[in-house]
Amino acid sequence: MSARHDKIGIKHVIRLEWMDKTLDMMLAGMSPKEIRKELDVFLSDKKQSGGTGERGKEAYRKAVTNLMLTWCTPEKELIPFRDAVLELARNTPASERIPLHWAMISAAYPFWFGVAKQIGRLLNLQDQITKKQIIQRLKEQYGDRETISRFARYVIRSFVAWDILEDASIKGNYIQKKKIPTNPKQVAILTESTLLSTTESSHALRNVMESSSLFAFDISPIFGDYLLKNCSRVNVNQFSPGEEMISIA
Repeated sequence: MSARHDKIGIKHVIRLEWMDKTLDMMLAGMSPKEIRKELDVFLSDKKQSGGTGERGKEAYRKAVTNLMLTWCTPEKELIPFRDAVLELARNTPASERIPLHWAMISAAYPFWFGVAKQIGRLLNLQDQITKKQIIQRLKEQYGDRETISRFARYVIRSFVAWDILEDASIKGNYIQKKKIPTNPKQVAILTESTLLSTTESSHALRNVMESSSLFAFDISPIFGDYLLKNCSRVNVNQFSPGEEMISIA
């Protein structure tokens, strides 16, 4: 179990346009030092709501840290995965990047994945969910830590900012927006991200395809043969027809 699985980490609302800017700088070949300097300037007057105005350094630097550890300087074990996602991003239109951003931030910050999993489970039961329900389930998973409520709120508001959730008419209630389409290469990346975001050594591929953690996406299932041909970082073991187990190579 990596230390990243135990940390909460997300200490700021992460807006999609900030992820795009970070990725664009990576694709342009800028160094982590150059990117951090640029993000410091870019985010210095950006509010979590998306507006601009006076901000303290501590606030935006938390967002800079999240962006850097997601795309620029992830933990060593994530670098091969990050490089593969970067290569896919080179041929992905900006309008279709959400699956790639989601895969990277889930791997870098498994708490993001954990919040998504609980939201997905709730949405399987009801059309409208509440912040209270989400946080209660997270406390059952992570323990009743003081930081859970605050950091969960940052992730939830990020989902709203990414147009994945929508505020309902009652404050603190949410409904799901339309699912985001994916292609097989993106599904493979999301599958690998799921493995990197959990502590279990292996998963049934079918369960990953149906995972509540991927509630935001319209997933067209892929199979072990596809992963073997397109994702050398994942092992596939077939035990019976339709029962394939996957793990990080």
